[in-house]
Amino acid sequence: MKSRRKLLVLSVIALSSLAAAACSSSSSSSSSSSSSSTAAASASPSGSINLSSVTLNIGDQKGTGAEAVLKAAGLLSSLPFHASWSDFTSGPPMLEAMASGSVDIGGVGDAPPVFAASGGEAVEIVGARAVPTGDQDALVVPKGSTITSIAQLKGKKIAYGSGSSANYHLLTVLTKAGLTTKGVTMVNLQPAEALAAFTSGSVDAWDIWPPYVQQVVAQDGAKVLAIGSQYGSPYSYEVASKAAVANPAKAAAIQVYLTTLDKAYVWASAHPDAWGAAWSAAAGLPASVTDLAATVDSTKPVAVDSTITASEQSLVTQFYKAGLIPTNVNMSGYITSQFNSSVTGG
Repeated sequence: MKSRRKLLVLSVIALSSLAAAACSSSSSSSSSSSSSSTAAASASPSGSINLSSVTLNIGDQKGTGAEAVLKAAGLLSSLPFHASWSDFTSGPPMLEAMASGSVDIGGVGDAPPVFAASGGEAVEIVGARAVPTGDQDALVVPKGSTITSIAQLKGKKIAYGSGSSANYHLLTVLTKAGLTTKGVTMVNLQPAEALAAFTSGSVDAWDIWPPYVQQVVAQDGAKVLAIGSQYGSPYSYEVASKAAVANPAKAAAIQVYLTTLDKAYVWASAHPDAWGAAWSAAAGLPASVTDLAATVDSTKPVAVDSTITASEQSLVTQFYKAGLIPTNVNMSGYITSQFNSSVTGG
């Protein structure tokens, strides 16, 4: 979600802190309640794993991700294992950390798993959520820009995050307009850097996700050039390291974590006002921005099935054709359905 600028300086500081927080451990939580113990036992094939002795290293995006929504839904303290949280600016650096072994699981958009798999990183999709209204990302141009159509982006500088959901969104936007990534100048920047470049006029457009879309529209008068279900994909994912999935204790913790997180996102979708207020407090953004973002970014947990595999394989095909990934990887080897009972609360 994106934020709007009541106080530009405060907003930029808040967003810059997201980038500075990358890979920093932010918090931990644990609980040994009887209800959580029951859930832990049911998650383990043998029913004998004591999750209170398990540490799950979770990648997150500060103020906008899993920790914030779990806390807002009142579920953070119910986790029966020790949760060690690390904040990242976007999905790609999170999955790099996962491949190195410092992160067990984390939430990302549609493109990061494709880039990770194409690079041979030992990760796999373990959970999925869909945006009922379509894609969340948007391509925006600054206030006063003379650009009114996608075709006019030819030869222009566009900020985006390589390997992020915005990367795929931008690719589909350009493709549908008959353009290629070689017909524009793609400027790879993390969100806080991209915000600064966008507001200073250093780039002509920016492809980004909520709440940044809402921020620049409200605070900077930016115009949305391309948004909607015809671009990008409607999915976001929970991705885990293959090592964590193969570890019985970690896998049991992942099962409980996904089940709890799915419940939290269902709560957030049903209570957008409450989630928007909590999001505002967590991210340090105006409530007017997060309230709107909470509605736009509403997601629904879905099973990891053939539809998910086909969707990710489609991304592979398009990224590989565009020369943006090194291999035409088969995504079926990077996706597992073994945690699907989390979607139904199991």
